[in-house]
Amino acid sequence: MTVWIHRRPETDVAADLAAAAGPLAGIRLAVKDNVDVAGLPTTAGCPDYAYLPETDAAAVAALRAAGAVVLGKTNLDQFATGLVGTRSPYGVVENAHRPGFVSGGSSSGSAVAVARGEADIAIGTDTAGSGRVPAALHGIVGIKPTVGVVSTAGVVPACRSYDCVTIFAADLALAGRAMGVMAAGAPGRPWPADTRLAAPPNPVIAVFRELPDLDPLWRKAFDRTITELRDRGARIVEVDPEPFLAAARLLYGGALVAERYAAVGEFLDTHTDAVDPTVASIIRAARDLPAHQLVTDTAELERLRATALAALSGADVLLAPTVPAHPTIAEVEADPISVNSLLGTYTNFCNLFDLCAVAVPAGTAGDAPFGVTVFARPFEDAVAFDVAALLTGTDADEASQPLRPSAIASTQEVAPVWPLAIAPAQELIVFGAHLRGQPLEHQLVELGARWGGPVHTAARYRLAALQTTPPKPAVTRVPDTESGVSIAGERWLLSPAALGRFLAALPAPMQLGAVELEDGTWHTGFSTAGAAAEAAKDISEYGGWKAALAAGAVGG
Repeated sequence: MTVWIHRRPETDVAADLAAAAGPLAGIRLAVKDNVDVAGLPTTAGCPDYAYLPETDAAAVAALRAAGAVVLGKTNLDQFATGLVGTRSPYGVVENAHRPGFVSGGSSSGSAVAVARGEADIAIGTDTAGSGRVPAALHGIVGIKPTVGVVSTAGVVPACRSYDCVTIFAADLALAGRAMGVMAAGAPGRPWPADTRLAAPPNPVIAVFRELPDLDPLWRKAFDRTITELRDRGARIVEVDPEPFLAAARLLYGGALVAERYAAVGEFLDTHTDAVDPTVASIIRAARDLPAHQLVTDTAELERLRATALAALSGADVLLAPTVPAHPTIAEVEADPISVNSLLGTYTNFCNLFDLCAVAVPAGTAGDAPFGVTVFARPFEDAVAFDVAALLTGTDADEASQPLRPSAIASTQEVAPVWPLAIAPAQELIVFGAHLRGQPLEHQLVELGARWGGPVHTAARYRLAALQTTPPKPAVTRVPDTESGVSIAGERWLLSPAALGRFLAALPAPMQLGAVELEDGTWHTGFSTAGAAAEAAKDISEYGGWKAALAAGAVGG
């Protein structure tokens, strides 16, 4: 079997599973063998390169702290250079579902381990699509975060500027929880204060006007996916693919590949016979590139990125087939460079443009698994996650509810799942017209706010109905000498900038203040003071605004 390079003894794994504690307790973890696991050799798919790390990579350490148990290290395209899964001295990794077809790479073993049910989650890496291509070819989920928000400490670099740690899982909810654990507490990049924390309920989805090299069966599958999205309320717009595809070609056709030589070129020069010939030809070609070409290509990349993002200005996300076809192993052997390039057609541009991405299954194309990728702007990982949930029928609210582990290595008391693990978020407790399904919910949705579930206040409040249009509640805290009730509300999460804009537009007599919840914690929420609250009709007996509306206790 070529999926695994190193396996931990079964007795050790069994003991760890029995003792596991935390939100991922009992989850079996496979780790791509360019990511360090303490006590297991890291080979990057090259035996002569192997070293024995004393500590876990940051991502592995976070998952282990949350209860996941490492099974072993998985095979990969050597030095993470490839999208096919065939460039390894440990053997070709065959597709788990289609014998004779490629598994996809470079995170080949990690994806196959999940697809076969040998692991529940698996760490991969992604520079040009390695965390998405194998997911698509196996009908599983692959999450690639915004570049830099998950630590790459302990990862053998491929291209330092673009490398990402990714996660594979059979379903989106588990992938999101694992990614959230890896991100929580990571130093990462600072998130902008105006980050959107959710996709709108009816997202605008951009697709490419033309889809070059797409197999006819894949085209039918993609058209079917678009139809399903329209049926679910999405609006589809078309954009020019050329700036995206030009950047994809630039990754290996220009001087950007110099980063691969910077990563392992010195080793390659002194261990020529230890490196796969195709991998060696790619990396060695970058050795003598002139510095001015890298400067020129970097400038061209920035131009292409600006053009591409401008084309997406009216869309929430971009959707594309993850791969255009499913090559056989024989086709790769006959033409290793061209077939590999084909698989990167719709993936290579992603990290170069600093996009985040979620690859999800979308049925089949003939007898092959078919997958699509949702791309979003940098730091809008939540938006990509939500549209992926729409695609897969996942309850995004349920999948994004916070975990409350004692074991996560995080400074936060509450470590939310991806993508709220490290995004700046401010809580807002609402009680009336901003509740889900109520007339002013749209104000929060338009600010990119994310619904965080129902809450109840401490039994220290009174609820009244203001005579406003639309009707709004007045929530007031009673003195210690008076009796109060617990009021039902909802929690929303907003970026700091969005909360500021919301507060600036808040009409009198509404105001924001500190609200005590039933668990004794205090949060920002709606309250009302002064004569308006005193003159309002008391409806505390209903315990919440929706219950009062249902009972007809609130006037027009």
